[in-house]
Formats: sequence, C-alpha cells, structure tokens
Amino acid sequence: MKLSTKHLLGIKNLTTQDIELILSTATQFKEVLQRPVKKVPSLRDITIVNLFYENSTRTRMSFELAEKRLSADTLNFAASSSSAKKGETLLDTVNNILSMKVDMVVMRHSASGAPHFLAKHIPAAIVNAGDGINEHPTQALLDAFSMQEQFGTLKGLRVAIIGDIMHSRVALSNIYLLGKMGAEVMVAGPPTLIPKYITAALGVKVTYNVAEALQWCDVANVLRIQLERQNQPLFSSLREYNLAYGISSQLLDSIGKKITIMHPGPINRGVELDSDVADGSNSIILNQVENGVAVRMAVLYLLANHNNQS
Repeated sequence: MKLSTKHLLGIKNLTTQDIELILSTATQFKEVLQRPVKKVPSLRDITIVNLFYENSTRTRMSFELAEKRLSADTLNFAASSSSAKKGETLLDTVNNILSMKVDMVVMRHSASGAPHFLAKHIPAAIVNAGDGINEHPTQALLDAFSMQEQFGTLKGLRVAIIGDIMHSRVALSNIYLLGKMGAEVMVAGPPTLIPKYITAALGVKVTYNVAEALQWCDVANVLRIQLERQNQPLFSSLREYNLAYGISSQLLDSIGKKITIMHPGPINRGVELDSDVADGSNSIILNQVENGVAVRMAVLYLLANHNNQS
C-alpha cells in the first residue's frame, strides 16, 4: 500500500486509508525505536531540509531525530539566522535549497497556506510541520497514535479538546482526523476562544463548561493558550482562565471517572493544566512526545516511497 498523496499538507487531504497506513507504519517504527540499534537505512539516499520560519522545540527535534533514525541526509534552516531576514522571498529561499538537490521539505510557517503555496511551485515533497492557525497534521497523527495505543481503537472514542480552539492548528487537524476515524469530538473553552461556525462547519459538540466536557469524554486533549496569536485580550487574566477552565486534580476527582490527559506542549503549567495533572498517572503527555518520532518516521518513509514509485 502507498499514500494517495505526494505531500502531507493537512489531515483534510488524507483518506481514512492514508491515516490507517501511517498509524500502522508508525507501529513498526516504534518497535525499531525499542531496539539497541535504533537506526534503519530506509532513507539513505534522501535529502531532507527542515525549513522553520517559526520557533519550535518538540516538532523540530522530533523531525530531526526521525530523519536521523531513517539515515536521511538533513539540512536545518532557521529563518531567524538566514537571508530571509534580509528580505529574501520564501520561493527564492526554497529554490536555492532545491538547487542543492533536496528531495523533501519539512516546513513550519506563521502564514496559513504557506506549505500549500510551496507544493504548487516546487517538485520536492512537502511536509507541513504547522502553518499559521490552519493545520498541524503530524501532531494530530501522533495524538491519534497515542489514543489508539491507549484504547485499541479511535472508533466511538469521546475526545474533548479544551482551551484555545480559535487559534489552534492542532485543534483543527485533530477534529478532521477524529471525524474521519469515527471518534466523537467536543470542544470546550471560553466563548471568545471558540469559533462561532464550528458546529455547523465541523460537526463537533460545543460547551463553555469544562466540567461538562470532562464528564462526557474519555480523553481530554488540553491546548495551550496562544497569547502570541491574539491581537486583543480574549479573557480577563491567566488566573481567571485557570479558575474557570484550568484542569486541577480536585476537578478530576470531582468528576469521579478516569480520563486520559493529553497536551501537545508546551504546557503553561498552572494555567491550562496544574502540574500534578500534567505529571499524574492519567497523563500520556510524554508518550505523545515519544510517539512523535515513530509517527514522523512513518510519514517521511511513506512519502519518500510514494515519490520514488510515482
């Protein structure tokens, strides 16, 4: 089997078969990562550039490690220390990189749609590592992989996505993926941080009461408040947000059932999650980080395979 697409631009473009193939391939790569020798020669002849126009720790390190584990040659590009600072356009930057015979570009950009723009203009395979407030497909895939590992299936699973839905590319990719795989989704948070169209456009349930969302769900995927994307204050203060929408062990105890806690990171401790919840026995946050490498190995391997066979 192979992917139906040359690029990974978003979950929206993937079929359920694509998602299943990525998740099953990630299972095989996770087994590789448990071995004493964690490296395979699968992408020995492939050159990948990591093109990051936005700050990133987890995603960037995870992709770099995945590429090394697959024996690919890698180039790392940070816009803050490049000719982009001198006014070079995105297309010029990438064409210069491609003249070095690069096969694949892993790209993060603050502009929604930037990877889609590149995919139309250059021959290399593009992997979207997060574009603006649009999508973050590999995060949704590793979240799905982590849930599937925990519950055995995504079908019928109840997932609450809690926090800053308005500005979150993680939320959008998760909603697309969970819908395709037969899970139920509820979003929760302040009314100012949940888009008005979301039920009509995406078919998810909405609540402004976190306790109600926790009572309903099997999994709570808690999102960071993205102050850097907010042009004006959308809630009174971080303390007020924590009191109304933060998740504490007292709140979880009052719900009286086991709920799996997830977070894409970085966590604002004491704002969206208290430390004892983030580090508690119901949290699979560190599993998500570990699974990110296996999932990204699967994506890179399958795209390289697709493009070699095309």
